Order: sequence, then structure tokens, then C-alpha cells
Amino acid sequence: MTQTPQQRRANEKFAKHEASKRGKPKTTTTKHNTKPSLSTGWVVLLAFVVCGGLVFELLRIVPQLWSAIASVFNRLLA
Repeated sequence: MTQTPQQRRANEKFAKHEASKRGKPKTTTTKHNTKPSLSTGWVVLLAFVVCGGLVFELLRIVPQLWSAIASVFNRLLA
């Protein structure tokens, strides 16, 4: 059964009234800026500061450790 013009107007009026009770729907979507807060250069610098000390310490310790292991083997073999 199709709507009569009178029913159509009543339905539109009711829908409009219900929509005003709910509030206006969002018609536009806002796009957020997806730019990172830190640039790549700062991230690299931060990684170097955090991990660089560890790398330099390992470079300092490895030769000493290697010589200690070599002296232990020399004592065992001699």
C-alpha cells in the first residue's frame, strides 16, 4: 500500500521532530593530522643517546674480555 501525500507529510514532520530531539547528526568528518610529533632526525638522535652508550661500552669491554678468555686458554693449554 502506498503512502498518500498527507501520510508522507505527516511522516516527514514526525521524522523532523524526532531528529531535532536527538540533535543534529555529524555531516562532515574531520581528518586529524597524522603527522608524527617527533621528526625522524630527533628519533635517530634519541636512539643514539639511549643505545649509543651501550655500543661504546661493548666496544670497550669486548677486547678486554677477549684477552681474559685467551689468557685462561693459554694457562689451560700450557
